[in-house]
Amino acid sequence: MDTATSAAGSAPAPIYSRGLEGVIALETDLCDIDGQKGELIYVGYEIDDLARHTTFEEVAYLLWHLELPTQAQLDDLNAQLQAARELPDAVYSILRSAPKDADPMAVLQTAVAALGMFAPDVPSTDWDENYRRSIRLTAQIPTIIAAFDRIRKGKEPVAPLTDESTAYNFLYMINGERPGPAAVKIFDAALVLHAEHSLNASTFTARVVGSTLSDIYSSIAAAIGALKGPLHGGANIEVMKMLLDLDETGEDPATWVKERLARKEKIMGFGHRVYKTFDPRATILRETSEDLANEREGQRKWYDYSVAVMETMKTEKNIDPNVDFFSASVYYMLGIDTDLYTPIFALARITGWTAHLLEQWKDNRLIRPSALYTGPRNLTVMPIAERG
Repeated sequence: MDTATSAAGSAPAPIYSRGLEGVIALETDLCDIDGQKGELIYVGYEIDDLARHTTFEEVAYLLWHLELPTQAQLDDLNAQLQAARELPDAVYSILRSAPKDADPMAVLQTAVAALGMFAPDVPSTDWDENYRRSIRLTAQIPTIIAAFDRIRKGKEPVAPLTDESTAYNFLYMINGERPGPAAVKIFDAALVLHAEHSLNASTFTARVVGSTLSDIYSSIAAAIGALKGPLHGGANIEVMKMLLDLDETGEDPATWVKERLARKEKIMGFGHRVYKTFDPRATILRETSEDLANEREGQRKWYDYSVAVMETMKTEKNIDPNVDFFSASVYYMLGIDTDLYTPIFALARITGWTAHLLEQWKDNRLIRPSALYTGPRNLTVMPIAERG
């Protein structure tokens, strides 16, 4: 609802919706969320079904083409992704020149914007060219993240593989060794779960920029900037800090939570703007987190801490975890530094962002909402000498 009859009955009057909550700004074929049921659908498929039975690359194809690929189509997409992973030398130079303590999200945003300098100038609505660019961005963002992580640690970047999946290649580039099948399976599922989520802040940002007919690189750089904000990305970083604090102090998780709730402190990783019940993505990550914890010696504690916190929050506040809660310990057990958690969010969400841009440009309309003015009126300019 965005209009109502004015007091005079002559014309519709705008209705103010803080944060655009409840406002329907556009139509999409990509994603549907039922927060009351805890349901998430990508192009007609339940997220649970996709996370258990497809790969990240299949989901990327689904979002871009609105149908799951055949084996031949998947093989062709994989070949294109694998061939596009390497970065221009100039982008490596940017990564090497960045401060070692720079926020990885700021570095990622800068590098993605820089990639736009190497793209030929074509109309921003050209679907075929933007599809090719979507593939290249999906292939290159993992390389950017991994390369900067190694450079800041005084190591040489590991060259991307020309085979294997996106999940496998990223873990290989980060850790410098080939990952095991369980790690790849779990990380791939995490990428599927984060690939798309309707008009979240970063996706809306991408579509707003795209609606001006700016290019795909500018639109994605803007989306990364939106994701960088702590109210959108980064919650799983705070979750992991909590788990590390519990481990360091040896405090009982239930007691820890109750004490902080008593002080009116927020427990990160719980609740969601959309979901009013258990986030369906968290269900899958809880299972995979336990599998990974059982596989890795000395890692079970992270899962146990998480479950204890989750159960206490349910008892005390009747609040369920969101996708960020269990992804924290999953990434930690995979050997990924906590400040890379939000860049990994972008690594997955690039598929959803680019799919929304491809959709936006099929029938573009400039996104330009109105604002409700609440300032003064009827002021008169005083001569500067008389202003006190």
